[in-house]
This record gives sequence, C-alpha cells and structure tokens, in this order.
Amino acid sequence: MLLVLAFLLPVLPAGAERLISGISNDTIQITSSFSGERLTFFGTIAPEAGSTERTVDGPFDVVIAIVGPTQDRVAREKTNNFGIWLNTEQVEFKRFPSYFHVLSSRRLIEIADINLLNANFILPEAHAMIPNAAGFMKTLIFGRELIRLMSQDGLFGVQENGVQFLSDTFYSAQLTLPSSAPPGPYIAQTYLFKNGEIVARKSEGFAVRKIDFERFLAQSATQYPLFYGLACVVLALFTGWLGGVLFRR
Repeated sequence: MLLVLAFLLPVLPAGAERLISGISNDTIQITSSFSGERLTFFGTIAPEAGSTERTVDGPFDVVIAIVGPTQDRVAREKTNNFGIWLNTEQVEFKRFPSYFHVLSSRRLIEIADINLLNANFILPEAHAMIPNAAGFMKTLIFGRELIRLMSQDGLFGVQENGVQFLSDTFYSAQLTLPSSAPPGPYIAQTYLFKNGEIVARKSEGFAVRKIDFERFLAQSATQYPLFYGLACVVLALFTGWLGGVLFRR
C-alpha cells in the first residue's frame, strides 16, 4: 500500500488548489414583511487534499454565479397592427433560471476568454444560447430581451468587483436578494480562476421559502387551483359589497 502511495503522490499536480467556502445563511424565509435579504459568501483557497504543497501561488480570480429555481418561460414580441398591439412571435425557454446573478473579483472579460465563460454559463447571455427549436439567432434575440426584462426586475445581474480579496487567499462577497426573489432551491457556484483557466470550483445550496400565511396561499394556489380561484372571486365580491355599504353611509 505504501508503495502505491509513493507512486501516486508525484502524479498530483504541483500547486493544485481547492476552495473551502461557505454562505452566511442557508435558509431565507419570506413573510409578509420580507423586503430582501443580504447574503455573504466567503472562502479561502488552499492546496488540494493530498498535495505536498503547504501554500498556493496566485494571483487568483473568483467568480460566484447564483442560480435560482428553473422555470419554463415564454418571450413574446408585440407588434402594432393597424393600431392594435398583438403578440406575433414567441420563443419558449425550457428550464430557464428564475434568478441569476454573478459576482466577480474584476471584469469578467479580463478574467477568462468569453467562450470559456459561456461554456460554464457564467455570462447571463449563455442562457440565451441553449439549443432551441426556434433556431439559434431567434433564440438569442428573444433570450437577450428576456434577460433584459428580468434584469430590470432585479432577477438577473452582474456585479463585477463584487468579490473582494481580504488577503491573497481569502475572499468575501455580498449579495442582496430582492423581495421578488422566487421561492425554491438556489445554487451558488464558485469558480476559481488562475491564468485565465478554471482550476477549482465549489457549489453551495440555499433555499428561499415562504412561511406562515404566504406559504398557505402559495400551496393553496398550486394544490387546489379551482377552490383558490373561487375563494378569490368570493372575496372580491364580498369586498366590493362591503365597500359599497360603507361608502353609502
């Protein structure tokens, strides 16, 4: 056994790195007063397990991509036909991220080649390049427009220089989830770059959950849509009747 280890050790790449990372909160609870939540991502760069090296040599870059639950979305184009705005074309995107935000230690194009960034879905536009029956160009045009609209709602974004190195190997980053953040599982994928290449990566998960009355409403709308719809109609009628009685007085 010792002989086998003796042969294996020299094979390990010299100066190989690994990420040791964490998140400040792994569960975010949405209540009626929820106005957003600030998360802190932090970590350190250490030699790969089993390496004979005690330190790592940089410089390094860190990119953190936070991806929310995926959903099927449809991007539609409206055109003016004789004074009437109509939906004329559309592209459906399967399993499209409902939330996507990138934090980086500097400008992304200075960290790595754009093809490498797209191949790892680090750039938002990469999600508009997934093969689609609508064709590449149409998918790209509609996908970019969908990303633009979601960026206006704070659901997509890129924060370059959002990752700060507190030492040569220790980093920290902060992200504020908006109040419109969709509930569900989230993944924070951390990439470690060196000389324009990915040398290590690490994933952490966290969840956004509705609790109390908001959770009851969400479950009712999903599990009992007919009764939920009838209850909304009855509540609207009752509210209208009550308003009429009060204002009549």
